[in-house]
Amino acid sequence: MSPAEEEKSLPLPQRWPRASKFALSACAAAVAELVTFPLDLTKTRLQIQGEAAVRRDGAASGQAAPYRGMLRTAAGIVQEEGLGKLWQGAMPAIYRHIVYSGVRMVAYEHLRDSVLCRAEDKTFPLWKAVVGGMSAGAIGQFFASPTDLVKVQMQMEGKRKLEGKPLRFRGVHHAFLKILSEGGIRGLWAGWVPNVQRAALVNMGDLTTYDTVKHFLLLNTPLVDNSVTHSVSSICCCWQCLFWPGSGCSGNSC
Repeated sequence: MSPAEEEKSLPLPQRWPRASKFALSACAAAVAELVTFPLDLTKTRLQIQGEAAVRRDGAASGQAAPYRGMLRTAAGIVQEEGLGKLWQGAMPAIYRHIVYSGVRMVAYEHLRDSVLCRAEDKTFPLWKAVVGGMSAGAIGQFFASPTDLVKVQMQMEGKRKLEGKPLRFRGVHHAFLKILSEGGIRGLWAGWVPNVQRAALVNMGDLTTYDTVKHFLLLNTPLVDNSVTHSVSSICCCWQCLFWPGSGCSGNSC
């Protein structure tokens, strides 16, 4: 069998490792976003309703707006608008995580394996993991900045609706086209600098913790590279998020 035939007989992940990693990371991020999106929507509704109520009543009464709580707000959305409204506006968030998670995971593995490189004993020094994590997060967020901008703009539509103002966008694609027509290509990257800085710090803790724990377990315990090892590493990553709340980590980043 010729080398070309042998290569064709290999499984797809071995023939196209980077493309396979991107596809798997994007699918995992999309599923995680779909599962957690109702929580994000409820949080946004609470923030918007509170701001609108303060402007409407607070100036006259001097009292704070009533706080309904997460569960009561979610139940109110289901009762008044239907169950499907809990996923209203999920598409821009999914687009954002497909780009962000896919690019940052591929970028981190490329930096780790081909640029920074492991030590001779197969370990990956902590300082290299920090540099790789920050760089991968910054690269992923830079490419995802247009989708992040559209996500924020679409969320602001709910605020305009509560204030009785006309909606600006008919959907995700219309929002992309309108931002592009008004601000050009550069308009799609408005506000990218602080977002990239934040993503670099988030992934400094996120990817660094996950990869360091995983390789520690592989080198120092009987565990092998399977779902158990990945789960333990993910749990440690999420614990890092709890002890460093300012990192902005989320469920789908862990």
